[in-house]
Amino acid sequence: MFVILSVLPAGKAIVSRQFVEMTRTRVEGLLAAFPKLMGMGKQHTFVETESVRYVYQPLEKLYMVLVTTKNSNILEDLETLRLFSRVIPEYCRVLEEGEISDHCFDLIFAFDEIVALGYRENVNLAQIRTFTEMDSHEEKVFRAVRETQEREAKAEMRRKAKELQQIRRDAERSGKKVPAFGGFGSAGMSSMSSGSIITDTIIEPEKPKMAPVPVRPTGSSKALKLGARGKEVDNFVDKLRGEGETIMSNTGKMPSLASNVLPPPVNVESVHMRVEEKISLTCGRDGGLQNMELLGMITLRVTDDKVGRIRLMVNNYDKKGVQLQTHPNVDKKLFTSDSVIGLKNPEKSFPLNNDVGVLKWRLQSTDEALIPLTINCWPSESATGCDVNIEYELQEESLELNDVVIAIPIPSGVGAPVVGDVDGEYKHDSRRNVLEWSLPVIDAKNKSGSLEFSVAGQPNDFFPVNVSFVSIRNYCDIQVAKVTHVEGDAPVKFSLETSFLVDKYEIL
Repeated sequence: MFVILSVLPAGKAIVSRQFVEMTRTRVEGLLAAFPKLMGMGKQHTFVETESVRYVYQPLEKLYMVLVTTKNSNILEDLETLRLFSRVIPEYCRVLEEGEISDHCFDLIFAFDEIVALGYRENVNLAQIRTFTEMDSHEEKVFRAVRETQEREAKAEMRRKAKELQQIRRDAERSGKKVPAFGGFGSAGMSSMSSGSIITDTIIEPEKPKMAPVPVRPTGSSKALKLGARGKEVDNFVDKLRGEGETIMSNTGKMPSLASNVLPPPVNVESVHMRVEEKISLTCGRDGGLQNMELLGMITLRVTDDKVGRIRLMVNNYDKKGVQLQTHPNVDKKLFTSDSVIGLKNPEKSFPLNNDVGVLKWRLQSTDEALIPLTINCWPSESATGCDVNIEYELQEESLELNDVVIAIPIPSGVGAPVVGDVDGEYKHDSRRNVLEWSLPVIDAKNKSGSLEFSVAGQPNDFFPVNVSFVSIRNYCDIQVAKVTHVEGDAPVKFSLETSFLVDKYEIL
């Protein structure tokens, strides 16, 4: 048995996967014979020869062909072929030769989950997706535990620092000499309490003193000097910053887009929730929404065991057709009937000091009316190159998009574009060959705008156009309205964050 994804009538194989021993010449011969057998005028979904059976299914301009022996069960072959054909849209946005070639290895890995050693495995599409993603629940649990331990260690460090700082201030007010702190351990604290070691040097508690390094004899040394090239590295980094590059320190991670733009919550209560949404959208340059997927989640964090047994009242005013799913430990019947999130066992409490996703939703559509921000890019050839006109329009007027950046690729080696009319600001990044059009806010009062520029190049050089933005208003109208105790329905004070971010937003 082997499967072929091919183009007819040329008989060109785009992706081929065989599950039994077979020479390449044999595979090419069987594929070359298939278009001729298709021309016999039969209206069936299979064709038989003296030795093999072709079971096929048309996929727009392509054909999915399954070649088996004549002794195989044709009903099982048809079911296997249907599963093969359902796998392709999971990895390819459009059923075109180039798109399939780009994801050929993803398709082959998925095919191997369907058939093993010539026999079909008892799997469905969801299991195939899980197997290929290799999602590990144990890894998620390990990461969650590690993050919790890191947060607790930082909190303990801050608490100890405040204690030492208070001791230092008390000593200064009483006119006594400040004891030297050897660190946060028991040795440093015991030396301080006994008063046997007193120095005249004031040591900041936020910066624990390092252990003294033994002094080496003076004299010339040929050993490698660490940091000797520090000034050269600093100069190089300064030059990169001057050219517009973003330099990330090696002591920390690059902050996320949300942390840069969205303000952190001022007052975080013992019950804190985050309503987060991420959108992944792909549009065609000539119009039409190829794919749009939005994922949302409500994350709950409880830091006081007195408010662990609570319920969340959710207002769902969404009319776009989102699919909701609650956590397995949440009472699904209660949520379906009353839009209330509570644990199945009301005697239990939500986990303390841990982020728990209690509700998530998903929206997938190809309806152009659901596009939050439309982008139209019109490159027109001229005598000197191309005149490009790009415009935006906010379709979802309830949104307020902040720090919008529309990135248009520019051909390399042609210099900076000549910009005419522009709403907002622009910047040409010569290192990345990108023209960035920046708008601080797009809302109902500023729902449309345009940018015009001229530069040498061809119309295809200005795609794909990428868009990024953040918002403190979510796209799907789902919010937590109230939090109450399980017993007595007394209201509980809570804090709430809302964010709407871009995972991928491109015009191809």
